[in-house]
Amino acid sequence: MGHLSRVDDLVVVVPGILGSTLADADGHEVWGLSGKALLRGIRTFGNAVKGLTLAPGLGDGPPGDGVRPVGLMPDLHALPGVWMPVDGYSGLLGWLERTFTLRRRLPGDAADVPANLVGFAYDWRLSCRCNAQRLAERVDEELGRWRASRPGRRDAKVIFLCHSMGGLVTRSYVEQCGGAEVTRRVITLGTPYRGSLDALLYLVNGMRYGIGPAGLDLTAFARSLPSLHQLTPDYACLTTAAGSPLRYAREVTGLPGVDEELLRHAGRFHADLRESDASRRYGVEYVPVGGVLQPTPTTAETEGDGLRPVLTIDGVDEGGDGRVPHLSSGHVGAGRHAYTPWEKHGSLQNNRAVRQALYNWLTPEPPVHRGADDGTVALSVAAPEILVEGEAYEIRATVPADRPGHDRVAVFAGAQDGPMRRMTNRGGGLYTARISGLPAGGHRVRIGTRVSSHVVMTALVLVLERG
Repeated sequence: MGHLSRVDDLVVVVPGILGSTLADADGHEVWGLSGKALLRGIRTFGNAVKGLTLAPGLGDGPPGDGVRPVGLMPDLHALPGVWMPVDGYSGLLGWLERTFTLRRRLPGDAADVPANLVGFAYDWRLSCRCNAQRLAERVDEELGRWRASRPGRRDAKVIFLCHSMGGLVTRSYVEQCGGAEVTRRVITLGTPYRGSLDALLYLVNGMRYGIGPAGLDLTAFARSLPSLHQLTPDYACLTTAAGSPLRYAREVTGLPGVDEELLRHAGRFHADLRESDASRRYGVEYVPVGGVLQPTPTTAETEGDGLRPVLTIDGVDEGGDGRVPHLSSGHVGAGRHAYTPWEKHGSLQNNRAVRQALYNWLTPEPPVHRGADDGTVALSVAAPEILVEGEAYEIRATVPADRPGHDRVAVFAGAQDGPMRRMTNRGGGLYTARISGLPAGGHRVRIGTRVSSHVVMTALVLVLERG
């Protein structure tokens, strides 16, 4: 084994929405299958969805239904109508242990064995405030154990590595639950600090998929979630008529599918975070990472009983990671990104360049030389996130026009474990590819500028069974 970079603090990984497995009061898994078993997991969840739908008026409280988080999702997962494909966290946790002096508590270890790498699972249905309180309890326990394990660790603090909504849970802990005093740094990957338009689209437009003879409709379940309402945009994002100014969603009455009380509650949640100065007083550093250049819904127009997404805001296409707009993922601390990879939202935690950047944020050791810039080419990739079995997967990759030779780049694409094939040059910096025959399940599609294993980004797609 090579040199492991030293980490003296406790590192806590906080996943995004859907990123924790859930079990019921009897210990039976109600959300947890991923990877090849993903479709079966969705169907299983659909069968239990009535019992998992939250009652109105829950606010920041626990539901009292016995559902509890068990662990982090290991592999690719998705739940249509709540959140689209996201990669798992086993790869990230394994890489952290192989690269740094970080160790998780193993299944056979005693409860008092110290560990400085913790995966925090939480019930992602509930409000971020509720889960922040649970995070406070877990951090108190784990940090106390780590500090007490050796005299040199008495001054250890916590470094959080958060994906998506996990950053909102953590920020609530830091700003509202006393966490600022023990937190050194909060690294967030694609956290929607000002929300994501997709969350509002799911609530208003709903989603139904024909999986199996009865189909699957999770719309009522999605609309009951405080968490999903807290992911809606905390900026003016809606136009109600041609040429009208943008308005906050909570200002527009009569939006179908939205719980107006939960939406107002979400607005108060974000306002309280902005007004807190706890992190400033204790010197907590926020390190926001956000994908850029990807087509990202940012505003919407009301259209009949639904919303039509728009990629621009005030006529400007600011991009993002395909799920979270650029204006949202960097809106914390100094108000700008610490790092901007060309990556999709669901794959940020496993992006090669992001992992390289983590060396500077996790360890106090001097930077280690890791090779010169490899000349990676920026790519903007448009591809479907959901297909029905038998449909072809169409990819459109664009190289920015300000890059010299943007219309003469060799761009490759291929499904995981399959060959990387050269994409067709359509001129003007546009490259296309078509992949057929993807079986039902979740897939990673690699896009890069070399035929080797060099990958610029990974697009995730869920292929549903036909029927």
